[in-house]
This record gives sequence, structure tokens and C-alpha cells, in this order.
Amino acid sequence: MITTNINYILNIIIILFLIGSLGLVLNRKNILITIMSVELMLLSVNLNFVIFSIYLDDITGYVFVLFILTIAATESAIGLAILSIYYKLKQTIQMDKVKNVKS
Repeated sequence: MITTNINYILNIIIILFLIGSLGLVLNRKNILITIMSVELMLLSVNLNFVIFSIYLDDITGYVFVLFILTIAATESAIGLAILSIYYKLKQTIQMDKVKNVKS
């Protein structure tokens, strides 16, 4: 088995999290990119838990990963369902239009 330094993997995790947070901060128009950025951030945190569980030889990180994946899947499913119904009604998914909805 090839052993790698944990710093390389943590640097990759930090880069993934920063890409997700930049996608969340810089994107103000598209809801789909916002949802994908949140999912990327959650998956990078999951990878962090898995790496430290392997490094520390502990099962607690895997339990947290299962909980986070469950919550991320439900968040994604509910968000996309609301988004598809909104698109069916208004024919747009722009965030500027969503902020001004009154009915």
C-alpha cells in the first residue's frame, strides 16, 4: 500500500472547500450552482472526517460521515424538488426573481 503524507490530502480538502465557498460567495444568480457549491463543501468535510478516522484509527468519523451524507442527500432532494416546481411555475431559476416573490 502506498502511504502518502496527510498534509497533501488535507491541502486537497482545503482547496475543495475553498472552491465550494468561492462558488457560494461569488455566485449570486444561479440557484443550481449554489446548491452544488454547498454539496462540494459538505463532501470536502466528509473527506476530512474519513481521512482523520483512518489516521487516528477511530470509527467516529465514519459515523459523522453517514449522518452528513444523509442530511446532504435530503437537502439536495428537497432543494431540487422546490426548484423544479418553481421553474414550472415561473420559467426561471434566477435568484433575483426568487427574492421578490410575494405569492
